[in-house]
Formats: sequence, C-alpha cells, structure tokens
Amino acid sequence: MNLLNLQPMNGETKLKIVIFGAFGAGKTTMIRTLDPGATHIEANCAGGTTTVALDFGRIREDGLAIHLYGTPGQERFGFAREIVARGMDGAVLLIDVSSTVDEFTWHLSDYLHGGGVPFVVFLNHSDSPGAHPDAFSGQFGSSEVRMVSAVDRQQCMDAILEFAATLTSRSRGR
Repeated sequence: MNLLNLQPMNGETKLKIVIFGAFGAGKTTMIRTLDPGATHIEANCAGGTTTVALDFGRIREDGLAIHLYGTPGQERFGFAREIVARGMDGAVLLIDVSSTVDEFTWHLSDYLHGGGVPFVVFLNHSDSPGAHPDAFSGQFGSSEVRMVSAVDRQQCMDAILEFAATLTSRSRGR
C-alpha cells in the first residue's frame, strides 16, 4: 500500500481516507453528514439499500483536502474494497456498538493492521439501547478508539480532522 501519498494541489495537502465497516455501521451516513453532496453507488437489498461500489465525499479545511471513500460492508465486495483502498493515506474502521462485533469487522481490523495502514476506530450508535462502547477499549491494538455519532456533523468533522492531523504530522516526520 502506498501510505501517506500527500500531494500538493493548489497549495492544499491532499489526503485519501477510506472508511471501512460492516453492513449498517453508518459509513454512508457519516460521509453524507460530512459532505451533503457526496456520491453514493447503491443497490436495493433486504434491509433497504447497500453500498455496492463506494461512497465518495470531500472536505476542504485550512489548506487540507480530504477525500473520503466509503467501502461496501459485505464480504462479497472484497474486490471493490481492494480497489478503493489503493493509495490510501489512512483509514477509519467504523463500528456499530449497539450489537456485537462480527467476524467481518475483525477481518477488516486485521487487514488494516497487516497492511501497516494508520487507522482510527470510530464507535457509532453508542447512545443506542444495549450499546457498550467501553467494551472496545484496547481491542484494536494501538489504534485510537473514539465515540462518534455518524449523524453529528461537528463530531464527525472534529474526529476526521484530528485523525488527518496525525497523518500530516507523520508525513513531516519522514
């Protein structure tokens, strides 16, 4: 993987952050919260709709251009995740903490750790009945774990910008 592929673009630093998570974790919602004009490629399924290729949104803030890519949350779309993940600078693993973490989410965590990708874990739905966000502390190695509501624009923006700052500081230290 080509990590920290920072490219100046009109004086901006460009970051590619890919959002991974299981079906229903809130990836599409989070990207649409951050960028209401985001692109979403979906298909109908038993639970409504599902991402089949990617979500794409952009954030521009203080000389930083962040391109957000949401991946499909079903195992069968592994090929799409591989394509979207190419050249990512960092990743978010978004988890719905109102249910137990499934094997697919652990697989995504292992994939990110194995690839040496800097990533942060965002815990979504932590205010839902039955949610136990405290149970996730220390479960993902050295990756930061943070509670974020995918529908709260300020929370999502703060979390993404803080993560982006760690990526840009890593690139300066090289």
